[in-house]
Amino acid sequence: MKPLLLVFCVLGDDHRAQISRHYELRYAPKPADAAAQLAACDPRARVVLTTGSIGLSEQAIDALPCLELVCALGVGYENIALPRLRERGIVLANGAGTNADSVADHAMGLLLAAVRKLAWLDAQVRRGLWRDDIPMPADVSGRRLGLLGLGDIGRGIARRAAAFNLPIGYCARRPREDVDYAYFPTARDLARWCDFLVVATPGGPDTRHLVDAPVLEALGPDGVLVNIARGTVVDTRALADALRAGRLAAAGLDVYEDEPLPPGVLLDLPGVILTPHVGGSSPSAVQNSVDRFLDNAAGHFAGRGPVSPVP
Repeated sequence: MKPLLLVFCVLGDDHRAQISRHYELRYAPKPADAAAQLAACDPRARVVLTTGSIGLSEQAIDALPCLELVCALGVGYENIALPRLRERGIVLANGAGTNADSVADHAMGLLLAAVRKLAWLDAQVRRGLWRDDIPMPADVSGRRLGLLGLGDIGRGIARRAAAFNLPIGYCARRPREDVDYAYFPTARDLARWCDFLVVATPGGPDTRHLVDAPVLEALGPDGVLVNIARGTVVDTRALADALRAGRLAAAGLDVYEDEPLPPGVLLDLPGVILTPHVGGSSPSAVQNSVDRFLDNAAGHFAGRGPVSPVP
């Protein structure tokens, strides 16, 4: 008999069919709250597939007496009740690295669009204006890039940034011995050094509003912020205030604090580029993530352990 799998994230028909060859699949995409998630639970379920943003509540975990494996489709797991999993000895695995290239590509696209004002320029051309009538956009090449986080995605961004001749600095919990980028112990120190600050750190309570008003102040009036991590890492109100006051030049955001609702305080600001949390979404990235889930689950049930367990 196939193990019962609960899926709490959106999957296409082809991927559900791929997974169904190995598991009895109960599909309940994007439960709106803990109550909806709980209502979708089946006590026979042995595996749950979710995402970091959707998560898995303590109530849902308690309603699944046979649960032995939880997998996050991407790298994040901030809304999965990890302490409860640990109490019950339930294994947690994620999709680390599976969408890193897609997110890194998107981060560079947001940076280029924000610095070069691509959306604004497009709008001006459609109004009939020509280059002699508008200010010149700033350069990207040769300026300093700061990475808030240096995991798989941060490293991917750094490799791409090197092609633009961008000196690279980073802030992480501790210095990395395997890179020669400049290390900064705090987000504010990094922001003071760089021209472009790219947020690539995990979400969750430990990083909530890590990019706050003092960090934005340190980034300065010519600075640009890009966030492809989690919306909670950036204080949205402080970001809006800094942009309106001219204390920050521009921002490119793929994630928001109240998603899927758009960040209302930023919608009327011309220096902001917004995309709907699609950085990790591409056909190859999603396929990689589904394949990683199957590898994680196969390793668990074979007794080898998942390929990418969360420590």
